[in-house]
Amino acid sequence: MSLLILASLLWLAVHIGIAGTAMRDRLASSRGEQRFRGEFAVAAAAALAFLLYSYGGAERTPLWSVPGWFVVVVDLAMLAAFVMLANGAMPQPGADRPNAEPRGIFRVTRHPLMSAVLLWSGAHLLANGDTASIVFFGTFALTVLFGLPSIDAKLERRDPARAATLFRSTSRVPFGAILEGRNHLELAEIGWFPTLAALVAWVVVLHFHTSAFGVSALPVW
Repeated sequence: MSLLILASLLWLAVHIGIAGTAMRDRLASSRGEQRFRGEFAVAAAAALAFLLYSYGGAERTPLWSVPGWFVVVVDLAMLAAFVMLANGAMPQPGADRPNAEPRGIFRVTRHPLMSAVLLWSGAHLLANGDTASIVFFGTFALTVLFGLPSIDAKLERRDPARAATLFRSTSRVPFGAILEGRNHLELAEIGWFPTLAALVAWVVVLHFHTSAFGVSALPVW
């Protein structure tokens, strides 16, 4: 367990302590943007490998259990996460223009990729309910919760005009701006191809979840 905690702290140090902060800008300026990106990618990959390895060998003490039907909640959360991930990875029209209004999934949240990670980590943390899973999935949840303000701050430093447009019409929390009346949902703008790809990926993960992770993703009634 101590090794997993160490791996978690290393991951958080890399992603919260450096990425999106003023330190990141200083390092990129002194070392060069491309060189810094390469070194950061290597550090992030190493931290992830260490975290996965530590989680696989960590002792698990159960703290709570969930009923068999709760897997349906997890599956639906994962479907939403896949849709956000697939659509958020697509280039946003007008993203290079400061006054361009957000479209598609970016109307729902200006951080669809991070929202997908939070859905994945939060759902799996609740479903597993053991000490190792709390540390492992909680690490990713904390990365999102602490990382979002850093990402927004970085955008504000680099492109204040674009940041002002996004902050005015979008929200960190999914559907926040829509519920507040600062934006509206346009389903026609949600790409059919990335959504279809997300659905296919979701079905594949459900099918192979047992063989890949040793736990069924299908409900037990």
